[in-house]
Amino acid sequence: MSIEIISISLLFLTFFALLGYGVPVAYSIGISTTATMLLNIALVPGITTVAQRMTTGIDSFALLAIPFFVLAGELMNRGGIANRLIDFAKSLVGSLPGGLAYVNTLAAMLFGAISGSAVAAASAIGSVMTDRMEDEGYPRPFSAALNITASTTGLLIPPSNVLIIYALASGGAASVAALFIAGYLPGILVGVALMVVAAVIAKKRKFPRGERVGFGQIWRDFRRAFFSLLMLVIIVGGIVKGVFTATEAAAVAVFYALILGFSYRTISTKDLPGILLTSARTTAIVMFLICTSMAMSWLFSFESIPQLMTGFLLETVSSPVLIFLLINLTLLVVGTFMDMTPAVLIFTPIFLPVVTQLGMNPVHFGIIMVLNLCIGLCTPPVGTILFVGAGVAKISVSSVIKPLAPFLAAMVVVLLLVTFFSGISLWLPSLFGL
Repeated sequence: MSIEIISISLLFLTFFALLGYGVPVAYSIGISTTATMLLNIALVPGITTVAQRMTTGIDSFALLAIPFFVLAGELMNRGGIANRLIDFAKSLVGSLPGGLAYVNTLAAMLFGAISGSAVAAASAIGSVMTDRMEDEGYPRPFSAALNITASTTGLLIPPSNVLIIYALASGGAASVAALFIAGYLPGILVGVALMVVAAVIAKKRKFPRGERVGFGQIWRDFRRAFFSLLMLVIIVGGIVKGVFTATEAAAVAVFYALILGFSYRTISTKDLPGILLTSARTTAIVMFLICTSMAMSWLFSFESIPQLMTGFLLETVSSPVLIFLLINLTLLVVGTFMDMTPAVLIFTPIFLPVVTQLGMNPVHFGIIMVLNLCIGLCTPPVGTILFVGAGVAKISVSSVIKPLAPFLAAMVVVLLLVTFFSGISLWLPSLFGL
């Protein structure tokens, strides 16, 4: 048995054994990477190499966008924006049968897109909508399931931290601007699919409709939400037009969120230390995951794992369609037990060479990967959004699983459409010449 096979076996066996034992993902990645390096290199050089790769892995200007977007999301979460978006969404679709289900979905899409955080969307929208929906006769598990799945759309609709991370992991094959524009249609398509499922359930279970509102009320709610919605135009428009980079856009987002918070009088100077501390903790967790994941990604290159995987798949599976399905299935399984950030950093170097050799655009694959992992965020045993959504709704995770199933099925259908119809992802970037 060659040293490469032994190294790969040690890496994955150690990694999955640590995960199974309950060791946090970042530590599992770091320990398994270090153990494999020690097999190939002497003790001191091996440890030094891992430390160097962890340090250089986050030595990137693009990654500065992450702490800024995290801070902007926290400011948005505390800034009273959720209620304005919910009122606007309710005036648009609340009068339809089962209208609050559409309000939940649309508000989560808007807030997730503005904040760039699925966790923020699940907590901010879920904390408001679950009680409102229960008061009008909607079961809490149904409301929570819809909020959980709808909150993930903010990871596809820009600005999205995970798309920035994928751009880094792709080695420059996919630009942040192209990924941001490419995420719009798939993200909206997921939201529409969730609304269709909610409509079917609402009709079957005879959920109530809200009162019809006139154009005047819609206009008033739009004006209240206008400056929150304007953030999307400023951030994404500025990046696409080349006014500023993604990192500079993130700093602009923080400044804009601060102005909104103070203007709405929902944030004061005494709130800032707590907001900064929460954002710093979140950033530290994300950055440590990136550190260890980048070290493992370098080890993949050192052991030629991407080349071995590409050769194996192309030699053993003759159909490109079957290869795409196998990659999707792998990512769906990975998403059930691994957080999105390390999953993107670890599996992009493995699968990107395979799909590009089969003619798939790196931007297209990035959207497919993120959509796969969004589904994983909603599923046990590690689904972050599943636990956040259930916690906010004050119900057990087990009670959400059954009502969650049809919404997850809708997301899988959209995943297949996005996989095999590349225009869903690539049409908008092509219009902007990206």
